[in-house]
Amino acid sequence: MSNNPYVRVILLSRVFLNLGIWVRNFAILLYVTDLTQNDPLYVSLISVAEYAPIFLFAIIGGTYADRWQPKRTMLGADMLSALSVFLVLAAVHLGSWQALLGLTFFSAVVSQFSQPSTMKLFKRHVPEEQLQSLMAMFQSLVAFFMVIGPIAGAFVYQRYGIEISLVVTGVLFSGSALFLSRLPRDEKNARPSHKPDFKRELTEGFQYVWKRPALRSLGATFTVAGLAAGLIQPLLLFVTIENLGKDKAFLQWLLTANGAAMLVGGGFVMWLAKKVSPQTLLATGLAVSAIGTIGIGFSTHIPLTLLLQVVNGFFYPCIHIGINTLILKNTDSSFIGRVGGILTPMFMGMMVIGMSLGGMLKGVSSLVTVYSISSILFLVGVLFLLPLLKRSAVSKGSV
Repeated sequence: MSNNPYVRVILLSRVFLNLGIWVRNFAILLYVTDLTQNDPLYVSLISVAEYAPIFLFAIIGGTYADRWQPKRTMLGADMLSALSVFLVLAAVHLGSWQALLGLTFFSAVVSQFSQPSTMKLFKRHVPEEQLQSLMAMFQSLVAFFMVIGPIAGAFVYQRYGIEISLVVTGVLFSGSALFLSRLPRDEKNARPSHKPDFKRELTEGFQYVWKRPALRSLGATFTVAGLAAGLIQPLLLFVTIENLGKDKAFLQWLLTANGAAMLVGGGFVMWLAKKVSPQTLLATGLAVSAIGTIGIGFSTHIPLTLLLQVVNGFFYPCIHIGINTLILKNTDSSFIGRVGGILTPMFMGMMVIGMSLGGMLKGVSSLVTVYSISSILFLVGVLFLLPLLKRSAVSKGSV
């Protein structure tokens, strides 16, 4: 795969993009908590601004991504993200910190056009037997930045402040766009036999998903797993402060432990890629998440919480690698954007709902209650995967 120009260039681009996202997100988190004295509502709003566009724009972005040239779409998205950073920098300099939420929202919107284009290129230019290994490679990259991202974000913000953090973010996004410009030129699409019609293309996408049992099962799993993940997404900060009695800066070490384990786990899945079906990977990841989540909610000991973060992190790549591989293997290239645009909101939409409810539930109950509910929902997600697990016994890796 290292000789594949599409894999190589996109990998380099994602190095810059992921680092930029981490510097931006962690700097914004620390800046907003400084301004609001750790107000859980504003902490939750940061996550909502990041994930709500996935629910609102994924199907729109996916539909257009199926129609547009992938290189041009990805390059344009990164350039717009970089430009938005510098515009928000000016607003923050004038005293409008709320613009930071707008920046997070806008970047998430344009990514809904870019991400399906990336998957489309992989579907076209990477052999099917290498797809699961490729997904493991890119998950390992995400894990790597979960290790160094919080440290880098905290260092830049604490040393230089929010404005320099935004400058660094803009430069890194621009670097990502520069690498994408080196992708091979887009292939010319054959002229469509009909005039482009957004509504008709959207309807075709829903029909495509509904007619495929594997995609329907994934949709049900996405829904409950998204709610489970969303409920606890904004609350690790409060695990740090309330359960462990540490300062909010200790959060970066919990994230680092989780990310380091994800990095190792992603490498482990790369080794297993040809031996385990994607649906088995996904079910394993959800089951372990259920156990780890309830443990973190109850734990008041730093070593135990760190251990559970490591266990969760090690198996977390199984979830995303399994999901992405199942989508790629069960979807034609011309429908990649729409299928992702339909299924992803089922996960992210419920995740946004969960994030919106997580802070309120924690306020009226406790961290233990919220983490217990999340754990049960992860187990329900495993149950929805049972039809896929049964079919995998008939044909490995094919559902």
